[in-house]
Amino acid sequence: MFQKVLATFGSGGARIDARLLDATVAPGRPLHGEVLLLGGEVDQEIKGLAVTLLARVQVPGGKTEDLPFGTQHLVGNEVIRAGRQVRVPFEVPLPWETPMTSVYAKPLTGMAVGVRAELDLAAAVSDPFDADAVAIEPLPAQMRILDALSRLGFTFREAVLEQGRVDGARQQLPFFQEIRFTPSPRFASIFSQVAVTFLTSAERTDVVLEVTKRVRVSKTGGFGGRGQDFLGMFTMKPDVNWEQQLEDWLDLLARPRGIFD
Repeated sequence: MFQKVLATFGSGGARIDARLLDATVAPGRPLHGEVLLLGGEVDQEIKGLAVTLLARVQVPGGKTEDLPFGTQHLVGNEVIRAGRQVRVPFEVPLPWETPMTSVYAKPLTGMAVGVRAELDLAAAVSDPFDADAVAIEPLPAQMRILDALSRLGFTFREAVLEQGRVDGARQQLPFFQEIRFTPSPRFASIFSQVAVTFLTSAERTDVVLEVTKRVRVSKTGGFGGRGQDFLGMFTMKPDVNWEQQLEDWLDLLARPRGIFD
């Protein structure tokens, strides 16, 4: 009886160990893994076992939260016998807008996306859980844009996830990813930052470019300031020289438009 009481507090109770079977995965593809369910010192009733996709997102107020963006239930009402080990495989489809966390196997600074497995135990004070980070590489279409910016001399600065929606864009998730670059020497005196957002679906890939342009003369007087943001949005098409397309758009944006630009 005493062991049953301890198990409700997590001492000697059932445990789980989540393991990813894919070294890397891409948006829109299934993520494979398994949860190892380890019985404790006594039989315990399971109300449920689920895996959830989580992303660390900047929310209003300057804080960050781990927001869920997909859950798969693996086990319903069951009993895990004392000392028994059960492997529960899972396959979680990643949304097409799942943010990338690495490029060419190099982690993107600022990204935290993972899978959390959680066991719901009847009569337990606390439920065991296990979380693993997921390495998400860009899709070929996304890689073409990133490679084009790199060849133009832009260098990666950071990546962030922001809660909210991109104006005028088709968006599925309640947050979006910005991949931020330091401008190439050619544009360094004109732009302070270039950010890329990918909004991908099974049918298309939309690319949003946000360029922060340095302000030569502030409208309130003085020189400089925080800069002015410009948005460009286009849908990717095959057989397009994206390096030239991006360079032409940036050249056009770099031209002065008036005393305050």
